[in-house]
Amino acid sequence: MKQPVLSVITIVYNNVRDIERTMLSVLNQTYPDIEYIVIDGASNDGTLDVVKKYEDKLAKLISEKDKGIYDAMNKGLVLATGDYIIFMNSGDEFYDTNTVAKVFAASPDADIYYGETEMVSDERQSLGRRRHKAPEKFNWRSFKYGMSVSHQAIYIKRSLVEPYDPKYQLSADIDWIIKAAKNAKKIVKVEGYVAKYLVGGMSKAKHRQSLLERFDIMKRHYGLVPTLFNHGVIAFNLAWYWLLNRRTND
Repeated sequence: MKQPVLSVITIVYNNVRDIERTMLSVLNQTYPDIEYIVIDGASNDGTLDVVKKYEDKLAKLISEKDKGIYDAMNKGLVLATGDYIIFMNSGDEFYDTNTVAKVFAASPDADIYYGETEMVSDERQSLGRRRHKAPEKFNWRSFKYGMSVSHQAIYIKRSLVEPYDPKYQLSADIDWIIKAAKNAKKIVKVEGYVAKYLVGGMSKAKHRQSLLERFDIMKRHYGLVPTLFNHGVIAFNLAWYWLLNRRTND
């Protein structure tokens, strides 16, 4: 059986510190059939110089101003020609060099593959698994209590994906994954970590905006009353999580 082609899309803007690490995590994959696309937002800090060191290994490179991260991600989607799509944005990485091969070896011809994400600090120290554990069985309802699978850890058939909704500036990836999962018939969990996520700070104003966007997305997909109930569960789980971790750290 012919191996599927994976389109890996990296979005970057002024991140000279991390872009090379992300790119090498893609370029050093043992899986041979990867189409690598880099979308740069007209960086001026030396990022583009780093990217161009590897330009001969890229399928496509764009460097121009955009209207935000999801506008840039949509540019990547337009250029992608692979059987599957994954976003590995600047600062994030595949878990190891065999990750993509491991994913596609898990089961043939799935609509979606997904796995766990390891969080890492600025010093590249492991912070362990994300608070939301990837479910054993994933479907479009799995985000009702929070984003249980990160976009760095989900491979989606290109035929199932739509453009990111530009009305959302911070949480469009949740809406994007839910829409794809609604049309997926075969979803396969890959055991273990498949990605590393670089933890970054977010201002309180942006965090509030993100929460409002998430509520609107969940309301549209799951309904108002279930979303209100589910947010009560989310608040309880979050409070319990912080209480347990505070006791652990004391």
